[in-house]
Amino acid sequence: MAMEINKSYSRYGMNYEEQLKTKRQEKTDGAEKDKEVKNDSSEIPVQRDEYISSEASNRKPSGLYRLGQDENGNPKVLFDDPKKPVNEKPVNEKPVNAEKDRSSEPPEETCTGNTDQVDREIKKLKEEKKQLEQQIKAASGDGEKIKELEKKLAQVESELSQKDNDTYRRQNSVFTEATSN
Repeated sequence: MAMEINKSYSRYGMNYEEQLKTKRQEKTDGAEKDKEVKNDSSEIPVQRDEYISSEASNRKPSGLYRLGQDENGNPKVLFDDPKKPVNEKPVNEKPVNAEKDRSSEPPEETCTGNTDQVDREIKKLKEEKKQLEQQIKAASGDGEKIKELEKKLAQVESELSQKDNDTYRRQNSVFTEATSN
């Protein structure tokens, strides 16, 4: 597939500046000449780009594009140059004997995250909150004790709201690294 832009402007008769000048002159001459300008402008063809297939243009395509992957496995557009010798290996293709090359590559590394410690901490705070709520219900007669328990409960709730989310879990999780061949 090839795109070709036809740049032959000679078939239009005159350039754009000349067309504008003639239209301005005709507008100043009067209403009769306005009608003639409309007729003249309808005769001038409009410039357009058009698709010409590679078979019709008798040209070979400049190259072929294909979707491939880069070193990190991300999608990438690759260009196959038709002028490049056939015996050369493309840049991003893997060799036929991939097993031999694996020995030269570093081993794969895998990491596992453990959030058990964070989960235990959150569970402990939730239990403490339940105990404080029960103590507040039990101490319904003593006003000072209730205020003190409510202060502790507010502290526990604020600490729980800070720690009981995904961001805190990610920040405080323990990662272990394992290598595999």
